[in-house]
Amino acid sequence: MAKIGYARVSTRDQNLARQIEQLHDAGVNKIFQEKLSGKNADRPQLKAMLDYIRDDDEVVVLSLDRLGRNSYDLTDIIETIRHRGAQLNVLNLPSFASIEDPNLRNLITTIIVELYKYIAQEERETIKIRQQQGIEIAKRQGKYKGKIREYGPHSPNRQKRYIYKEACRLLNRKKDGDETLTKRQIARMLGIAPVTLYRIEKYQAEDLANVPPSER
Repeated sequence: MAKIGYARVSTRDQNLARQIEQLHDAGVNKIFQEKLSGKNADRPQLKAMLDYIRDDDEVVVLSLDRLGRNSYDLTDIIETIRHRGAQLNVLNLPSFASIEDPNLRNLITTIIVELYKYIAQEERETIKIRQQQGIEIAKRQGKYKGKIREYGPHSPNRQKRYIYKEACRLLNRKKDGDETLTKRQIARMLGIAPVTLYRIEKYQAEDLANVPPSER
């Protein structure tokens, strides 16, 4: 059994030292380090960590938001960790290591993790609502300039424009009855996280809704 740590900060200007120190204090020897936003689904060190872990390993993080920034992303990552036979230890959550029954310990840990995920998601939704309210006010005042989507037909990144186009094509194939494709397979084919594919699907629906019926 090995203790594998994952540390992440949102920008290259931030320091990983505090997380690394606390992971070492928790007995972690190997640490995967990342300086990328949690919203960025293409996190190479996270993927490397998930590929590295083995049965009975323990994945240690300082907090849940170091793994992901929304409940869908977190669920996918936690499921991957469990599928690999490893356990997740979140240092700022209560520890139930003293419970001898592993099934009971895992059950209680799962409940606590789900609760914290729910609370975090609710907080983010509240922030989004407030941001949207601010945007609406700015629009009425003529001050809002809008934001270009990371993945979309007008993305400044050529590769992400291509990924958006291919994702839409494959999603349309699935909608047309291609049962050989699942959303997880599509995400894997394009090298993106499932949560990114869900976001692209949402953008596609929004774009289609803005097209007059006669032009569809």
